[in-house]
Amino acid sequence: MARARIVGGYGYRRTVTSSARTRPSAEALLAAAVGSVPGGAARAGQQQMTNAIAESLAAREHLLVQAGTGTGKSLGYLAPALTVDGPVVISTATLALQSQLVDHDLPRLADAVEPVLGRRPTFAVLKGRHHYLCLARLENSAEEEPEDTLFDAPASPPAAAPVKWLGEAGKLGKQILRLQEWAMETSTGDRDELDPGVDDQAWKQVSMPARECVGAQRCPYGTECFAEASRARAREADVVITNHSLLAVDMLAGRHIVPPHKLLVIDEAHELADRVSSASQEELTPELVDRAARRSRPLIQPELAETLLEAGDALAVGLAEAPAGRIVDGLPDPLREACTLLDAATRRALEKIGDIKADDPDPVRKQQAKAVIGDISKTAQRLLEEADHDVAWVEKPDRPGSVRRALVVAPLSVAGTLATHLYDERTVVATSATLALGGRFDTVARALGLPGQVPAPRTPAAAAAATKTAARSPNLSTTAGEVAEIGGPGWRSLDVGSPFEYAKQGILYVAAHLPRPAASGLPAQAGEELITLVESLGGRTLGLFSSRRAAQQAAELVRARTDLPVLLQGDESLPLLVRRFREDKASCLFGVMSLWQGVDVPGDACQLVVIDRLPFPRPDEPLAAARAAAVDASGGSGFAAVSVPIAAIRLAQGAGRLIRSHGDKGVVAVLDSRLETARGYGAFLRNSLPPFWYTTKQDVAVGALKRLAASA
Repeated sequence: MARARIVGGYGYRRTVTSSARTRPSAEALLAAAVGSVPGGAARAGQQQMTNAIAESLAAREHLLVQAGTGTGKSLGYLAPALTVDGPVVISTATLALQSQLVDHDLPRLADAVEPVLGRRPTFAVLKGRHHYLCLARLENSAEEEPEDTLFDAPASPPAAAPVKWLGEAGKLGKQILRLQEWAMETSTGDRDELDPGVDDQAWKQVSMPARECVGAQRCPYGTECFAEASRARAREADVVITNHSLLAVDMLAGRHIVPPHKLLVIDEAHELADRVSSASQEELTPELVDRAARRSRPLIQPELAETLLEAGDALAVGLAEAPAGRIVDGLPDPLREACTLLDAATRRALEKIGDIKADDPDPVRKQQAKAVIGDISKTAQRLLEEADHDVAWVEKPDRPGSVRRALVVAPLSVAGTLATHLYDERTVVATSATLALGGRFDTVARALGLPGQVPAPRTPAAAAAATKTAARSPNLSTTAGEVAEIGGPGWRSLDVGSPFEYAKQGILYVAAHLPRPAASGLPAQAGEELITLVESLGGRTLGLFSSRRAAQQAAELVRARTDLPVLLQGDESLPLLVRRFREDKASCLFGVMSLWQGVDVPGDACQLVVIDRLPFPRPDEPLAAARAAAVDASGGSGFAAVSVPIAAIRLAQGAGRLIRSHGDKGVVAVLDSRLETARGYGAFLRNSLPPFWYTTKQDVAVGALKRLAASA
């Protein structure tokens, strides 16, 4: 790429090509992209999205775009992205979308626009450091802690001693040997390119979390580092594909990981706030403290290492005594005592370890010890502070056989963090099929840290829908930290709809005659309704359930009452279950939350989506409960402000599994009468869904399913 000059803009220096002044328009690039496909033509929503992004770039305003399934939103944002000087960053929430962009959309786009641009645009994938093989960690993997390997390493192995690859025995040892051989062959060190792969335990031994990395300048393998090479490739690419988790870490770390850019596109934007919350979350476990003590033992006095181990034991006792769930009235005394011990011990350990120096014999191992001790110290201090803007809870296993316990702390809200770190010095385009909840963007915008909305362009249909439903939307007040006074740049919203004819292709059936769901699991009357619907169609049913217990009960019921094959999440790997569901038209696939967003089965293999109940957050979900309580305390409605929007996004994602292509037809059946009968939020939730033809009559839904069965 020819570099002509350095220009300013958005607060950083960047290079531009000599052809920047004659760069084709976004419309021309989109036309070239869709024209390269036989019979391809730009869709109206896709064109509107492309034009709106171009306008937002020119005005330096941020943009929220709701683009329904079938819009072709990837090309809708990639075309204007290629009009921008310097790298453009695309962030996704799922590996499926990342793979679609890298393996399909971007190569096709690059081929199509090369004659128009006069060069082939480049793209690169940027992942977290732990996704890449670390040569320094690989060299020391035989000397890791006991729970990670098959033996204890000596504290000071002879310099000339050969590396013992776990005794060259056992599954883990064989995997490490494979990784050693692969390290001599791979050019990227990217775990996703290792085929066949290795399990997480083996990969953990040869990868380096960012916080434990000593840095390329101090690492003996710095010039050969795969992670650093991936960042170098990203700095030279036109389009950089990353994920929400790394984007969150980048924001929290001062934005030095992702290369500087003018345009950030956040696809699957409804997931971003949760990913930032996860990145801001910290935890203490006895296992973490034990690992820290053993890693730091060669660097500190033995008695200090023992003190750390004793503090870890105190934490284990406190976690065993404390009930699972949110901590409301301050840390219980045993947990407070454990955190106090950890705070004191880790401070002393950090002083003893000291700074990493140029002449340190093993800077990598010293950085690892310092990082894990520092994390524990910071988390213990944060928990002891008990700040109003934090939520703490005790996490205990909900699966048989698991013994993991943790003391967790997370921010009450990340809206302020996003307002401060997400939008500065770049234009942000946030897009998803579910951004306009109840026909309005305000709720999602507040969660993303945006202030009051500027009048926005809308399609006529979307504008009419918003006007019609605004009066029926619940009063969605903000949570603490998400106040209307949050500062921020101007933004606009656009709902481009979907090319699908939802009212002709699908029916939304609400079983309004069923009693309001009460106990957990699948109520008997809902089970009978499920049998009626499934038998009417003869399979081809995706069941989305609110709990594992309900999914299990539904599977047992359908297996007992019908001859239809039932695939249950957890019985096999999810990709295998989805493939079997797609191939066997008589089958049913039942599962829980990961199925609500992760299943894409176009065609007649999925013509009935059953949702057992409205997916409100459980009362014991600590963050949701704390956020709702904060709204209640400020005089608002925590249920309306927190629980209803969460349910709206989940419900829209679940219902969106039905219509995936122009030829799809079917029924979304909701076995929760509140979607029809609940005043206020029932209408809000319905207006967050695609505009299916709506009915509460069972005979209408059953008749449609029987016609589908006959036509098949």
